[in-house]
Amino acid sequence: MPDRTPTSILIIRPSALGDVCRSVPVLTSLRAAYPTARIDWLVQDTFAHAIEAHPALTAVVPFDRARFGRDLAEFEPDSTLAFLRRIREARYDLVIDAQGLFRSGGLAFATRARRRIGYANAQELGWLGYTEAHHVPRDMHAVDRMLLLLEAAGIRTAVDMRLWTQPEWRTWATDRVGDGRLATLAPTSRWPGKRWPAARFAELARRMLESGSGIDRVAIVGARSERSQCAPLLELAAQDRRIIDLVGATTVGSLMAIVERSSIVVANDSAAIHMAVGFDRPMVALYGPTSIARVGPYRRERDVIQHVGVGDLSNHKNERAGLAMMERISVDEVASRVNAAVTLR
Repeated sequence: MPDRTPTSILIIRPSALGDVCRSVPVLTSLRAAYPTARIDWLVQDTFAHAIEAHPALTAVVPFDRARFGRDLAEFEPDSTLAFLRRIREARYDLVIDAQGLFRSGGLAFATRARRRIGYANAQELGWLGYTEAHHVPRDMHAVDRMLLLLEAAGIRTAVDMRLWTQPEWRTWATDRVGDGRLATLAPTSRWPGKRWPAARFAELARRMLESGSGIDRVAIVGARSERSQCAPLLELAAQDRRIIDLVGATTVGSLMAIVERSSIVVANDSAAIHMAVGFDRPMVALYGPTSIARVGPYRRERDVIQHVGVGDLSNHKNERAGLAMMERISVDEVASRVNAAVTLR
């Protein structure tokens, strides 16, 4: 147990966006345990919107990962050294590395905090940055693993997945999608093996708007660099004003606001799924070669469609195997689940 109550705490969980969204219980647990402490969160600058509105947070510490990489590649460390100096001068007395990689462990070490807590089995020797390294199994859900890390350090935990949005993001969302019942489709993924065919997303959009399901509009979301993944949907949007093309038009904050006001979210294994969990939105999550038990929507396994066959591997980098699994998910199956979810609400 700690010898004194911490007054200044830093959470280190820089990325990825979905992981940041589902790490919120670490913040809420720390706030419940230390109600008067300063609690900051070191997060990749592009993902800061995911947590900055949370009332349990004192401040975001934005980490420019791209700049960090350039500094290392070009042997120009001035800005990185200045960042490391700032987090050391903040004089945190408790640091939680919820990521467990070499970079996050190094950031923990750079704070020089009295207590630096992380996983004994952190990857890439990340454990070298800690004063306390606790053994937490990897074969459990990522949320449970983070909470067990806190418990191993003597910190009582509580599960609270709720996400928060800023008023201006909600105003933007309303202006873009209007009133009525909204279905949000997130058809993209960085990994091809995680993608349900875009043509099936387009057929699903048609059915939702024509079946009497009560859906008034469909929003398509994704990054600007992912527009080519959405081609059939974008073609449909050009023909039907009820389908709203938001691909490349959202920030993380405005995407959260779109998800927050959705009547249903249908998405591949991506950040939109974890946002839907954080806003307690109905959803249908389409999973291929990913372990739901470890990284699926937390406590929402009932909302996942996944067809695992004999010999299938949980390896999202295996494009051929992943696409074969995603092909097993039919439009009929997804449409039926969507109709049931919307009706229940």
